[in-house]
Amino acid sequence: MKRIASLLLVSIFAGAITLGAYKLFFEKENFTIISQENPNEIVNASYTPTSAKGAGINEVDFTNAAENTVNAVVHVKNITLSKGPTSIIDFFYGSSGSSVVPHVGTGSGVIISSDGYIVTNNHVITRANQLQVTLNNNRTYNADLIGTDPNSDIALIKIDPDEKLPYLAFGDSDQTKIGEWVLAVGNPFNLTSTVTAGIVSAKARNLGKNQSFIQTDAAVNPGNSGGALVNTNGDLIGINTAITSQTGSYVGYSFAVPSNIAKKVIQDILEYGNVQKGFMGISPAPVNTRDAIEKGINNIDGVYVELVEEESAAQEAGIEIGDIIKKVDEIVVHKYPDLTGYLSTKRPGDTLQFSIERNNELLILPLTLKERQKLIVPEMGLEVKNLTAHDKKVYKTQTGVKIIGVPERYRGYGLSEKVIVKIDEIEIGNIEDAYNAFGAIPKYGKTVITMVGSNGVQDRLIFQ
Repeated sequence: MKRIASLLLVSIFAGAITLGAYKLFFEKENFTIISQENPNEIVNASYTPTSAKGAGINEVDFTNAAENTVNAVVHVKNITLSKGPTSIIDFFYGSSGSSVVPHVGTGSGVIISSDGYIVTNNHVITRANQLQVTLNNNRTYNADLIGTDPNSDIALIKIDPDEKLPYLAFGDSDQTKIGEWVLAVGNPFNLTSTVTAGIVSAKARNLGKNQSFIQTDAAVNPGNSGGALVNTNGDLIGINTAITSQTGSYVGYSFAVPSNIAKKVIQDILEYGNVQKGFMGISPAPVNTRDAIEKGINNIDGVYVELVEEESAAQEAGIEIGDIIKKVDEIVVHKYPDLTGYLSTKRPGDTLQFSIERNNELLILPLTLKERQKLIVPEMGLEVKNLTAHDKKVYKTQTGVKIIGVPERYRGYGLSEKVIVKIDEIEIGNIEDAYNAFGAIPKYGKTVITMVGSNGVQDRLIFQ
């Protein structure tokens, strides 16, 4: 027992001696000194540069923009009437009348004037028998359709409010920058006054029809169509229009019609009753094709001109095949939608300054836009163009439209390069006449198309 006690005592003394030696010879004193003379001294812990604009989303105030926008965004209800299903009794015994079933579609709209003008998407109001608009204060009004432009998917409707309404003014979408914070305001899934935030992901995005959309990652879902896309100042920079999704719901990408395009469409509808479009008359070289890769066109920054139409604005301005369009006015052109998007904000008669690269030289050419010279007519899908002075001489006619494109199903009828001068009893003077005449062709019955060949001889084709 005494032996064990002695060993324990020796162990304690050894540990004490070891600890004391460490404290005396090895451990360094570490103090934090607080000086009363310089209490605000700052020591940098990192030399990585920081943004002068702040740390990120927490530095951005969305509240003012959201508050100013929600009261100017409305809920649009589209009521269409269609015949209901026929019962087996109606099938065998007939029916004295047909039942009509209402179908309701919903979307959003943006008030753009205090007296009740509202911009929305064309697809929100298409085929509507009745339009209803509900404001953010839950008041509901019937709306009248003023005009539409299916190409840009913009429509203008009007309500007659009891008082002046809050509204949004159009901003300048050309000044919008990639990476800029934006808000999408609308009524997804019938949830009124919903605000989502994101950034501008891309500009001049083409979805297949040479349109020019603002792409954003702000959440947009069914019902948001026609709603507002605004920046943090509350400026209206776009009308939310589409999403890209395999499910039909938001997956990270949404698209808006730029406000400059929407503004021009609305002004045209109010002033002219239809959309005035200025055309320059070129065709760009297609990209991502074998031919484009072999010619080196695929890597060009700009628009490579592959075709210049006869008597077009481009030809009169001196633009040639092989020119590369680099800039229009102050808009830098990287790809074709950059060009078409800017042209969509202009009218016939507007003069633009084109920066053209030709043989490694930069040229500045003024170009005055002209009215559209060709289009595709409804029903038959023929592509037609207005007659040039040369055409009138060759075909010996002062009126009519020349067929320059024929769909596959009509290739065997000898329509190509013929001039249409009459549809039934309607004389055709230009492409607008042709568009209206073909649009009025009945689905049942026969249609007589009177044409002229290059020899001046008339032909008649009867289509059932």
